[in-house]
Amino acid sequence: MTTRRYNTSIVPASLRSCLAYQSQIVQRVIMSDMAKEKAIRLLKKRESMSSLGSQDVRARREEYTFKTKGSISSVSYMDEAGHHDENPRHAVQMENTYQLGPSKRFPDHAVREILKDVLSSYLQEEKYEPELCRQMTKTISEVVKARVKDLMIPRYKIIVMISIGQLAEQNVRMASRCVWDAATDTFSSYAFKNSSLFAVANVYAVYFE
Repeated sequence: MTTRRYNTSIVPASLRSCLAYQSQIVQRVIMSDMAKEKAIRLLKKRESMSSLGSQDVRARREEYTFKTKGSISSVSYMDEAGHHDENPRHAVQMENTYQLGPSKRFPDHAVREILKDVLSSYLQEEKYEPELCRQMTKTISEVVKARVKDLMIPRYKIIVMISIGQLAEQNVRMASRCVWDAATDTFSSYAFKNSSLFAVANVYAVYFE
């Protein structure tokens, strides 16, 4: 078998461009094959993750469930972006009641008692620590929201805001503004302090027609 070698200096320009074009085609074919193999691997991985049973998902959710004082907070998650339930819930269409106002007023006095009880039970013996207070604001807001919802006040949106700061002989003033209907919307507030910290809890109730 004889091997022929060509001197590129005497190869015509048209032939060199043809060889370069063929090499580009080969590179594109190789890259497309690699992309196909990667897509197949991702598809197999997604199918294996979607085949998890309900017991495995429930077990994973239980790992991310933690209990706080008098309340339970849970964090749910999706295994992979784009993975949805196979049986999505259909939106329920409600008939218009033509109700223009609340059937009963929001019990701001009862909500204030809830705020007083929750803040006192959670912060009575606590000392101010930035990280602890940051987590405590989330816990207290969830507990307050759950207890206010237990009052079963229909057609009210509930917003809970908790602020905790260090008590160090300083003056602090807090204010808020809301654009709402004064005839139906209202709020409840309570301020707490001990020897180390202070806390201000606000619950805003907005009527939703």
